[in-house]
Amino acid sequence: MNLRFQREMAAKILDCGVNRIWIDPDAIEEVAGAATKDDVRELIERGLIKRKPVKGISRARINKRKAQRKKGRRRGHGRRKGRATARMPKKRAWIMRIRALRRRLRELKKNKEIDTRTYRMLYRKAKGGEFRSVAHLNQYLEIHGLMR
Repeated sequence: MNLRFQREMAAKILDCGVNRIWIDPDAIEEVAGAATKDDVRELIERGLIKRKPVKGISRARINKRKAQRKKGRRRGHGRRKGRATARMPKKRAWIMRIRALRRRLRELKKNKEIDTRTYRMLYRKAKGGEFRSVAHLNQYLEIHGLMR
């Protein structure tokens, strides 16, 4: 039975798309007899025509994948596109490194573990890119006996 007309009227009344209209399969003859908007409104009130809920898109799979990436999974060679410098630009890596080094130097100066002259000398060395990391800086301090 073709209920396209009734379906379209119901869609206009319920303010949704034609595909979201549900018609009771047991009352198809009754729905087919509806010729006016008032008839369709009455069928809606009786619950023979309803609006289906909006279908969502589940994010469960995406969330699971994100959780795994956070743990460090799914980041192997096969997943990568672009060089290491494309994934973490040299400038960003430098900014992170220099900030960490300067933080460590400030901490050492504040705790009076190094004097101001040593601080200035190490600060300049850090700016010149002499230290790979904070660990490298600590190693340098130990070797050259610059800690108090």
